Amino acid sequence: MSKKETTLTQNPLEKIWVPWMNSKLSRRRGSSVPQFTNSPTMIVMVGLPARGKTYISKKLTRYLNWIGVPTKVFNVGQYRRDATRSYNSYEFFRPDNEEAMKIRKACAITALKDVSEYFTRGQGQVAVFDATNTTTERREVILTFAKENGYKVFFVESICDDPEIIAENIKQVKLSSPDYVDCDKEEAVTDFLKRIECYKVTYVPLDDDNDRNLSYIKIFNVGSRYLVNQVQDHIQSRIVYYLMNIHVTPRSIYLSRHGESKLNLVGRIGGDSGLSPSGSKFASALGAYMRGQCISDLKVWTSHMKRTIQTAEALGVQYEQWKALNEIDAGVCEEMSYEEIQDSYPEEFALRDQDKYRYRYPKGESYEDLVQRLEPVIMELERQENVLVICHQAVMRCLLAYFLDKSAEELPYLKCPLHTVLKLTPVAYGCKVESVFLNVDAVNTHRDKPINVDVDRDTEEALKTVPDHI
Repeated sequence: MSKKETTLTQNPLEKIWVPWMNSKLSRRRGSSVPQFTNSPTMIVMVGLPARGKTYISKKLTRYLNWIGVPTKVFNVGQYRRDATRSYNSYEFFRPDNEEAMKIRKACAITALKDVSEYFTRGQGQVAVFDATNTTTERREVILTFAKENGYKVFFVESICDDPEIIAENIKQVKLSSPDYVDCDKEEAVTDFLKRIECYKVTYVPLDDDNDRNLSYIKIFNVGSRYLVNQVQDHIQSRIVYYLMNIHVTPRSIYLSRHGESKLNLVGRIGGDSGLSPSGSKFASALGAYMRGQCISDLKVWTSHMKRTIQTAEALGVQYEQWKALNEIDAGVCEEMSYEEIQDSYPEEFALRDQDKYRYRYPKGESYEDLVQRLEPVIMELERQENVLVICHQAVMRCLLAYFLDKSAEELPYLKCPLHTVLKLTPVAYGCKVESVFLNVDAVNTHRDKPINVDVDRDTEEALKTVPDHI
């Protein structure tokens, strides 16, 4: 047996390993690269303007990043704006405008090159190619590019013939576009409608027969009907599942922690204690606040833990208990104070500070675990209309990070104070947040990341950011 040392050809820490990335062998143009199970995926949007493609792109990207799949949107319209600097009129989009067509094609090619860069250098796993892609020629360019690089392609076509939905989309999104800055609203609408007509001339939808070998989902009239074809893998099935659950009906989601608990008062984490006197006051105040919102069809969700159930009981309405909404499991550290954790497990305390999102308590959970546990909750929240979720600090951080598009690094440090309701209202490409403090005092349970996270730090440095408690 040879004693020669074997060198690993891939980094085990990388989620994506594509063997041709570092290959010195040049490939002939047009040759294809084999696809692997974990080959990067291009999600290619298809559809006329004002069909919600960018809305879907951004929402899908937010979801995939939240569940731990590195994803980025490549909006070809932004490449066009960067290339032209100014927009004059719909004439730019006429199919017989040869000069403009050259610019538009060059922008698409530049965006594809950036997709390749993102996959090879940025460790991306999914790229959302956000453009109209309404011609078979443009889709063929994308498919050829993907084949040459070994990428999977999944098309998402948004088809809408409801004039009310289109008009609302134009009003909500397109009038605020950089293309129409300082432009009269009526003139902008007229110009945009003419732009849509330019695209209609050459628009060829995905065809059930001619494109039967392609992977795609067709979404009709913002989710009234779906057509799914040739789903290739786990990622694509999750994309389909997600897209079939989202809706655009106006609604609000209310996030609140339980009232202050007896363990909160003494600075202990986890456990299943009941409410403190102050926590009970908050429960009554929450009931009054929600009644003031005058929502006839409000749904209330709690965890299985005593403090959320006691908070919900004061509302005097029906509520559902979700085990998935239980607080993060602190394992061997359950019901301990931060001071006790530092005293008994100083190394664990430091390791958690070094990477709070991925750190898993001994015999417990990490924030990363919690996100996976909460995915069904997010799916159901997307399906529902008005919901009040009474939950816990770590759980609320995870839910908030999804709606506000926060990174894994930001998530564990989001501020979710006791006795404060966060009212989330979805808007065009994001979420409006209204923070409502219900004027019932409570202890502070937020601990910032300390400056020194070394394992050999002294106790004073480790406990520097621990909030005051009894």
